[in-house]
Amino acid sequence: MNPDVIKALEDDIRAVHERFMAAMEQRLPAMQVETKERYFVVLTSLVGKLEAREKNLRDILQEMMSEAASLIFDEMSRG
Repeated sequence: MNPDVIKALEDDIRAVHERFMAAMEQRLPAMQVETKERYFVVLTSLVGKLEAREKNLRDILQEMMSEAASLIFDEMSRG
């Protein structure tokens, strides 16, 4: 693939990460403590898996779906 295309895609990913951080910074103060705790557990697990370089992204996402499914359904049922 063209190096310019790769760099542009990487730049786009970084920009979305920055938007994600800004969105979460706005949401955190309004979150209930229990929601913050659940979010922290999921985020900590995801980061830990991403730090394990031997795992590919597909495997990480499959693991996260399994781990997070019950938390997601619980959060959705809370409204």
